[in-house]
Amino acid sequence: MSLAFETADDPIACPPVYTGLPAALDLPFALKPVSSADSGVEILPGGRVKYWIRHDVVRGVTPRMLDWWFRNLEGDIVFGGRRYNRYRFWHPGDHVHASYAKRLPDGSIGPGARIRLIEVLGRNPRFLVDTVTHIERLDEGGYIHKPEFHGRTGVARMEYSFARVPGGTLYENCLIVGAQSPWLRPINPLVARFGFPREQGAAWLRHNIEEVGMFENFLPALYRQETGRAE
Repeated sequence: MSLAFETADDPIACPPVYTGLPAALDLPFALKPVSSADSGVEILPGGRVKYWIRHDVVRGVTPRMLDWWFRNLEGDIVFGGRRYNRYRFWHPGDHVHASYAKRLPDGSIGPGARIRLIEVLGRNPRFLVDTVTHIERLDEGGYIHKPEFHGRTGVARMEYSFARVPGGTLYENCLIVGAQSPWLRPINPLVARFGFPREQGAAWLRHNIEEVGMFENFLPALYRQETGRAE
């Protein structure tokens, strides 16, 4: 089967409303197991919880491709004669929607832009993620964004680092749950217990290992077709 790619012609006119988890896409790719990566959980000073992952080398994928990907989440992929939303293709079971809620003044994506994300970790309705996340850093060295929690940033943070190694990219990332600000730290036990409990953290670790592993199956070809560059 071959891959072909198309970019959405029109921007989304209004924010999407989550109405339920769609059926998983039937794709012939095995998702990487949790055992393929090193991962763990740490308690940071002030009661924040850090879920971290050091992925298996992402074969055939370069840091430049990853930088480009997060700037180009919208659009479609045609695979085996069928068209798929590219964000859903990235994780065929858990992803629901991605769109840019705020672009930079020149229309591009980078620090200062915002992304609307909807996903259901492990396809468990209790682990719905429906948020707008604020991009703080995006380049070939890494990606940092801050998801909103009840409409505000400051209680969750995602940090990614990309390093080129023989055969691909060493990809490490983490999710930090809880507030760093001293005046918000008293809420951290509540956030950890009710806002993002440990079982949801375990589902996030699995989800992230699976989606990062999926890059090997489509990103190099997508990048080459849309940019005209090999890497």
